Amino acid sequence: MTQLQIALVSPFPPLRGGIAHFSTELSRALTAASHKPLHIGFRSLYPRFILRGRAAAPLATSFPQDAYLVLYNPLTWIRASLRLRRLRPDVVLIAYWAGFLAPLCFVFHRLTGLRTVVLLHNLSSHESFFFEPLMRRILSFAADGFITLSPSVDRAVASALPSIPRLMLSHPDYPPGAELPQKGVARRTLGLDPDGPLLLFFGYVRRYKGLDLLLEALALLPSRTGLRLVVAGEFYEPLERYRSLISSLGIEDRVSLHPGYVEPERSVLYFAAADASVLPYRSATQSGVAGLARGYGLPLIVTPAGSLAEAVSAGSGGVVADACSAEGIARAIEAFLDAPGGEQRLSKGSGSISWTEFADAVAVFLGDAPEGGR
Repeated sequence: MTQLQIALVSPFPPLRGGIAHFSTELSRALTAASHKPLHIGFRSLYPRFILRGRAAAPLATSFPQDAYLVLYNPLTWIRASLRLRRLRPDVVLIAYWAGFLAPLCFVFHRLTGLRTVVLLHNLSSHESFFFEPLMRRILSFAADGFITLSPSVDRAVASALPSIPRLMLSHPDYPPGAELPQKGVARRTLGLDPDGPLLLFFGYVRRYKGLDLLLEALALLPSRTGLRLVVAGEFYEPLERYRSLISSLGIEDRVSLHPGYVEPERSVLYFAAADASVLPYRSATQSGVAGLARGYGLPLIVTPAGSLAEAVSAGSGGVVADACSAEGIARAIEAFLDAPGGEQRLSKGSGSISWTEFADAVAVFLGDAPEGGR
């Protein structure tokens, strides 16, 4: 395979979040395959008044020299594009997770004159905006190819932008960040009850992720003695709203809230402590949390939103709910708990494409992408 120099435009650590994690693993896999990723990172994604200390805020105050993009400052896009024009990599690969990134893709495509491929985590924002149609039109002039990570996104691209070549791949599982401790040890370390089945909701708390539906589902299962839920992640919505809901449902003794960003080295404790990871999403394409859970061998309980059902492989012990509702989620939890060996772990990474396979497929597609400046 021809070695490629790939300009990878994406958040990277010390920015945190799923996209930074994904791009870091992809860069490692491309490097291992003898390609040459060139990081074009972000120093900031959102203004401080929007972040309020959450989400994509950095883990540290220092940034590598290749982190000079500011998403809300188009002048930094231009400077980065002109730098790439001088460096002349073989192709530009841009991570895309929301509609407001379309103008950035357009600037890179036009100013670099290079082949530009967009890696679509999502085609549209999770919380849709009125200008999404305009952003899709801009994107149609900004890409020589698309890489999609789920069938639902691939279908949307095929419908909205049918003339642009695309490659559909599945989201690889993340390699475990550390060896799993024993379940009892993990629970004691986190201050959780050592006995009984434990469900995990992990990651950012946003409306589309359906934590309220999961709480309502838990309230529908009063006969399940010892069943508990731990919620670990940053809240995009007011925490008190969820505390009030938990109180009104009468499930205070069955829910443990651990608000705030979970450092990677600590996340292993949550996945070791739990019996299943629950993704009660109202809407979705794919999920990095599913890749984390599967990497640790944790079964999934998911709704049928988007392509989430495809994250549950046959024989994994996971369950797909029959509806994106509290009732559907409650039935799925019961099915999981009633299944023989339902709380047993599966082999790590079962049924998933590896990062090596993913990187090889990406490189082949990038090498075949048409010339830039269409």
